[in-house]
Amino acid sequence: MDGLPQQACGCDESRDHVALTPVEKAIEIAVGMVGPVTAVDDVAVHKARGRVLARSLRAGRPMPHFDNSAMDGFAVALSDFAGEGPWHLPVAGTIAAGAAAPFLTVGTALRIFTGAPVPGGSDAVVMQEKCDDRGDTVLVHVRPRRGDNIRQAGEDIASGDLLVSAGTMLDGRHVGLLAGNGHGHISVVRRPRIAVLSTGDELGEDGAGVHDANRPMLLALCEGLGAEATDLGICPDDMERMTEIFRASTNRFDLIVTSGAASVGGRDFVRPALLAAGGAVEAWRVALKPGKPVFFGRLADTLVTGLPGNPLSAYVGFQLFVTRQIGAMLGLGGPSAKPEMAVAGLGWERKPGRTEYLPGQVVGRSESGLPIIEPLGHGSSATLMPLSLGDGVIVLAAHSRHVARGDVIDWMPFCRTDLSWKIT
Repeated sequence: MDGLPQQACGCDESRDHVALTPVEKAIEIAVGMVGPVTAVDDVAVHKARGRVLARSLRAGRPMPHFDNSAMDGFAVALSDFAGEGPWHLPVAGTIAAGAAAPFLTVGTALRIFTGAPVPGGSDAVVMQEKCDDRGDTVLVHVRPRRGDNIRQAGEDIASGDLLVSAGTMLDGRHVGLLAGNGHGHISVVRRPRIAVLSTGDELGEDGAGVHDANRPMLLALCEGLGAEATDLGICPDDMERMTEIFRASTNRFDLIVTSGAASVGGRDFVRPALLAAGGAVEAWRVALKPGKPVFFGRLADTLVTGLPGNPLSAYVGFQLFVTRQIGAMLGLGGPSAKPEMAVAGLGWERKPGRTEYLPGQVVGRSESGLPIIEPLGHGSSATLMPLSLGDGVIVLAAHSRHVARGDVIDWMPFCRTDLSWKIT
C-alpha cells in the first residue's frame, strides 16, 4: 500500500458511553427539528437573486404582448406578390420599436425594426438581407410566406401561464422572466436568521492569541446559502458567560451555530450552558470523522447546532447538517449532497467505525472518464490548507478498512464559486 500518512488525534478514544449516531440518522434528526420560515419579504425583483419565491407568479399578459418583428426589414402584404419577382414596392414609412404602428396601405411596404409592432394589413416581414433597400423603394427578391419573421402575441407565454413556482430559489433567469412580465416587486421567503459563535480562551482578535478561522468561515458559508448571518463573536471557556449568551439569544435567531467546546473535556461548556439556559440537547455524538462531537439542541424556538472546534471538522459538520437545516428553513426540503463516483489514485488504510470525509484533489481521468482522486493532508482536522487546495471531499463508508489504488470511491466535488459541496 502506498499509504496516506495519518496523524493520531485521539478522537476515536471515547470518554463516555454515549452511542455514536450514524451520519444519515444524524442528518434526519438535524433536518427533522427544522420548521420552514413562514415570514416573507417584499423585494425589488432585481434584488431577488438567491432568494426563495414565496408565492407562485403567473403572467399578467401574453408574451410577446403584441405581434412584433423578429428582424430588421420590411413589413409587407402577401397580396402584393403576384407573378414572378423581383417585386418593387414604395416605402411608405418607418416603424421603430416602441412606436405605434400605422396601417399598411396595399401596394406599399413599411421599414420595420426588431421588436417594433407589426402594422395591420401586413402578413410578413421580409428581412433586410433578402431585399435591396433603395431608400424610397425596396426590391424584394424572394416571395415571403405568411408569418415570416413575425413573433405572434402570446406565442412564448399566454396570459395566466405559470411563470415561476413558489419554493424556487431565484437566479438571473427567473429575474429576467419576471421583470419582462411586469413583476417589479415580489414576495420571497425571509432569510433564515443564523447566529455564529466561536468558543475558546485561546482565540483572539487582531493577532492576539490563535486566529479564529471558524467564525469567518461559517458566517461566509451561511451567507452563501442565502441566510442572514449574525456574528456573536468569541465566548471564553466560561460556563456563566456562555449561558448568558444563550439566554440573550433565545428566539432572536432561527439557528445558533457554535464551534468548539462541544466534546467532554473539562472546558467544554457549550452543552451544559445550553441546558442551564433552559434548552435541550436532542442528539449528540455522530459516527463522523472528523467531527464526532456534533450536537443538535433547541432553545425555545431557536435551534442550536454545535460543531467541533477543529476547522476541518467544523466545515464538514456545517456541510452535512447546517446546509440541510438552512435548506429546510427555506422550504427546499433539506437539500441533499449526493456523492459522485471517482477512482482512488493511491491506496491507504483506515480505522473503520465512522464515515470519513477527506479533502481530495483531481489528478487525472480514468479510461472510463471518472476523476482520479488523491487525498490531501495528513488526516488532521486542525488545518484548512488541504481543504483550500482540494477539488472536493472523499467520502469513505464507516465499515471500510482500506482503499486500494484503482478502487471506485465516493466523491463530493466543490462548487468553484464558494468551496461548498454541490447541492442537489
